[in-house]
Amino acid sequence: MQFETWLLFFLTAVGLSFTPGPNGLLALTHGAMHGGRRTLFTITGGVLGFVVIIALCMFGIGALVKSSVLWLTLLKWVGGAYLVWLGIKLWRSPPMAAAQARSEAAVNVWALFRQGFLSAVTNPKGLLFFSALLPQFLDPQRSLMLQFAVVAATYAVIEFATECLFASAASRIRPWLQRAGRQFNRACGGMFIAIGAILPIRS
Repeated sequence: MQFETWLLFFLTAVGLSFTPGPNGLLALTHGAMHGGRRTLFTITGGVLGFVVIIALCMFGIGALVKSSVLWLTLLKWVGGAYLVWLGIKLWRSPPMAAAQARSEAAVNVWALFRQGFLSAVTNPKGLLFFSALLPQFLDPQRSLMLQFAVVAATYAVIEFATECLFASAASRIRPWLQRAGRQFNRACGGMFIAIGAILPIRS
């Protein structure tokens, strides 16, 4: 991959990372609820999920799913159902004051990691987007494995930094959540439910 091509992909990836999506919203929500340090597990799970999606797209699985109505439809509904489940779980979460009353050790960081990972890999828009995007930057005359390493590492670093920014900003509003925590949970949960309900129909 030539430097000019990489630079163009870098700028595209930055724009994509700042586009609102389920993983950005999840980082924002977990940052407000659990603080920036624990949200690193959510973010790491999401980034790993995106690396898996990039690998699937670059090595042909994305094209297979894109050409198969059955597999694409199944992926859409699985992804939508998972986001709805996340939304319901968040809607029913206790407000921040009650959550803080519990021990910090009670937060299962591996559950946060799993939520981030599944949010990324069950999003059909990510698979379709990368299936369409990545071929524009690949050189068939060069090593596919090397290009995968460059593309995946570039996007992973950008996505990690962006979601850390979201989580850090959200953690600063934790005092406000002492007063409006339940409303915040329901607003974010409602957004997850809406995205999950619309995703299978519009994606």
